[in-house]
Amino acid sequence: MNDVSLHCTRTNMHKPVRFDKKQRVIDELTRRIRSGRLHRGKRLPGEHQLAEELKVSRGTLREALLELKRQRYIATQTGVGSIVTYDGVEIDQQRGWARALADSGAGLEVELLRLATIKDSSLQAHHGIERCIAVDRRRFTGDGQFVSLERSRIPALPALADLPQRGLIDGSLTATLKSAGLEVERGEQSVDIAYLDTEDATLLARDVGAPFLRSTRTTFSHDGSLVEHVVSLLDPTHFRLHLHFGI
Repeated sequence: MNDVSLHCTRTNMHKPVRFDKKQRVIDELTRRIRSGRLHRGKRLPGEHQLAEELKVSRGTLREALLELKRQRYIATQTGVGSIVTYDGVEIDQQRGWARALADSGAGLEVELLRLATIKDSSLQAHHGIERCIAVDRRRFTGDGQFVSLERSRIPALPALADLPQRGLIDGSLTATLKSAGLEVERGEQSVDIAYLDTEDATLLARDVGAPFLRSTRTTFSHDGSLVEHVVSLLDPTHFRLHLHFGI
């Protein structure tokens, strides 16, 4: 690293500054790791949030992270993500299911079951959100067979206060969230098997105990604020979840 500063010339005076900022980030994150503030397996905040917190550019932050990776303080994976498909057709979750399914030609229709402001004790406990907006929907094929049941919870921000009265923009929750300034920076998703209880079986017109894929997906904005928490029940004869990754 010393070679970088020794070979700087007067015409490249910005390089020592950049190096100093990079080293400052390395030193600070190393200190957090050694002190236990960042423990093994803990995910670092998003690049945008971390760059703002440490007052450096994202380029400088990435250089510091690469050095920490070289020193084996951190491990990174790039390109990790999940793809949901319906009858083999990829659903782009960034664009929203409503538009993605419509563009795919899947022929699914959506029914809005609930759009209301509610209290959710789980969201309050995990995210500190006292009131949220419930968006419950089910999707069905042209012959009337229900294939999914989705229960979304989004924060009841001032920009969304009248959402239960005015409705979703073009029937899309993703478009509605973007219009309120809620952009997804990162998220997490888990999938397991759920056996339908009486309520869900009734809504999906299936037998009680029928197995469905249950996807739980939570997304956050650049500052770590909750954007959406959604639990989806998906008919496994139509839906699949694929993972792609790289190192």
